[in-house]
Amino acid sequence: MGILVCVKQVPDTAEVKIDPVKHTVIRAGVPNIFNPFDQNALEAALQLKDADKEVKVTLLSMGPDQAKDVLKEGLAMGADDAYLVSDRKLGGSDTLATGYALAQVVKKVAAEKGIEQFDIILCGKQAIDGDTAQVGPQIACELGIPQITYARDLKVEGNKVTVQQENEEGYIVTEAQFPVLITAVKDLNEPRFPTIRGTMKAKRREIPTLDAAAIEADDAQIGLNGSPTKVRKIFTPAQRSGGLVLKVEDDNAQALVDQVVEKLSEAKIL
Repeated sequence: MGILVCVKQVPDTAEVKIDPVKHTVIRAGVPNIFNPFDQNALEAALQLKDADKEVKVTLLSMGPDQAKDVLKEGLAMGADDAYLVSDRKLGGSDTLATGYALAQVVKKVAAEKGIEQFDIILCGKQAIDGDTAQVGPQIACELGIPQITYARDLKVEGNKVTVQQENEEGYIVTEAQFPVLITAVKDLNEPRFPTIRGTMKAKRREIPTLDAAAIEADDAQIGLNGSPTKVRKIFTPAQRSGGLVLKVEDDNAQALVDQVVEKLSEAKIL
């Protein structure tokens, strides 16, 4: 079974800044990390590999050359190989253009491996820098394969996968035949740490880098040219004042309720 996992290097959201003119993330000087949801996706693939040694796990990322850091971290965790797609033409891609470019890479890598499709493609439910949750499903649409989002549990039997899809009220159970794309939530698993031996081996690995020409991408569908999403305004929300401050001399519940009602009335909420 062949599994491909899409991973992304993202800026630490605690340090993120936005270019007020270009409306893009300013990455210079901001520490980068392995997108947490993608770690859950990778762990799911590695657990399937643990259960069946015939499973091969391939990593894929799109970004600048420094994105190889997360690919090497993924290799250290146990993935078999990795690919990076990187090209200035891809700069400024929105989720539509990104989904298209990654789908092109998936087809390219599958052809190199002599297969028509990967059996399973795993992605994190979203990247913490954009929080769109759109790229995974768009890759599935580009490839013309089924998709199951928000997986909190998955089981594979033969060429069928059964997934518990997380929702606001609990979960629903969905089944699909291979090939299929699945997006992972945090409740799916607890990602493992890279091993020392794996880290040493990963440092020596050469990761192939593919450009737009290598994946036969249409220039009109990548980068800013292929991105219909336009950010009209970006701003920092006004900081809210603190909440209610209540003083209760004893454990008198009624006194506490009276104070809450009084404060809400003063604020003209009641």
